[in-house]
Amino acid sequence: MKRQIIDTIEANETIIIHRHVRPDPDAYGSQQGLKEIILANYPEKKVFAVGEHDASLSFMAQPDEIADEVYENALVIVTDTANTERVDDQRYTKGKMVIKIDHHPNDDAYGDLLWVDTTASSCSEMIYELYEEGKEVANWKLSDAAARLLFAGIVGDTGRFQFPSTTAKTFKVAADLITYDFDRNQLFDGMYEMEQKLLNLQGYIYQNFTMDEHGAAYVKLTKELLAEHDTVPSEASLLVGCLGSVKDICSWVVFIEEGDQIRVRLRSKGPVINTLAKEFNGGGHPLASGATAYSWEEADLVIARLKEICKAYH
Repeated sequence: MKRQIIDTIEANETIIIHRHVRPDPDAYGSQQGLKEIILANYPEKKVFAVGEHDASLSFMAQPDEIADEVYENALVIVTDTANTERVDDQRYTKGKMVIKIDHHPNDDAYGDLLWVDTTASSCSEMIYELYEEGKEVANWKLSDAAARLLFAGIVGDTGRFQFPSTTAKTFKVAADLITYDFDRNQLFDGMYEMEQKLLNLQGYIYQNFTMDEHGAAYVKLTKELLAEHDTVPSEASLLVGCLGSVKDICSWVVFIEEGDQIRVRLRSKGPVINTLAKEFNGGGHPLASGATAYSWEEADLVIARLKEICKAYH
């Protein structure tokens, strides 16, 4: 499949790369990293990375803005996006062909070509694998800019190499990427430095989360609470992993109210929770998933199910 993707990239002059809505470092890393790889090896091609920009990821890259007509006869590649509903910029269907590259469970097998590897730590790791194949069959080079983006994506999706998805291959890829010329300290600052208002919100989470005897935990961040802390939902989402440092926690959910819906951010240290996410309009990885609730009563149903899952796990 990697060879087919490389051949298809070589055969197309205009390539538009999409990723998922509400992006994280792996979404930007895989999308923008692939763009940089293609441009480094085919400078004559027109390559665009599109989608709504998240200001918290400005340290990585800025998306391109393109007109509808650019999609005519273009190859579209979607990275790090499990299902069509989550593709940022639904114009992805306007190209002549769609390639899906992803590491989430393949519940929505969209695209004309699909490469899905659920064993990969991140989609950025997969893009590095694509580069390795390209190096072998087409003498591809990896630019410093691409290495920086892929490294950031891997670090982001592995929780700084702490998540179980981190494998020996992940470390080998990271070891190669850090031989390229980019400032890791500056990159880490961009990824992990927080404004004081976010640290204050993190303090609220630590002081107000609830955990039962089986390690099922939750915290609710209402619109009013976010306003008090002068934060928006995308900023609050950066704090979802912080409860992972709590002793005896098994699995947790952070509810973040946004408009007329509530983002459901699920994380786990053992029990599989993407099945729970699917029950509430979502999905994702076995230990890191997202869903949507449309009332606080529905959020309470998520909590009840999470408690059942953690109790059964023990």
